[in-house]
Amino acid sequence: MILFDAECVLCSANARFILERDHAAVFRLASMQGEVGQRLYRRHGMDPADPATMLVIEGERMRRDSDAVLSIYERLGYPWKLLTVLRIVPAALRDPVYRLVARNRYRLFGRRTSCWVAPATYRDRIL
Repeated sequence: MILFDAECVLCSANARFILERDHAAVFRLASMQGEVGQRLYRRHGMDPADPATMLVIEGERMRRDSDAVLSIYERLGYPWKLLTVLRIVPAALRDPVYRLVARNRYRLFGRRTSCWVAPATYRDRIL
């Protein structure tokens, strides 16, 4: 399960990128603005009204920041899995870069006036 900010242009583009490349249909996505996303965000101790990071939830395990992004690309398979080489960079160095972009995402990439809606072919994978 990937929780993302559906008002963020960058996050929505990333969600579509994932759906188009997830040929095994491994991932389900939920926006932080939706009921399911808000509930899961709160369950993991975060405020959905202040989305500072995307979350990837695998069973009871929750990943955030750069670990969330790398876990997604790892599961998308080749060639995207090659990006997991970035794990050699400690999270203490990766995460500040992630957070810098996350804090400034609306200013850098824009904000939608309404939440992104997945194309009909992927709606069964959106919660």
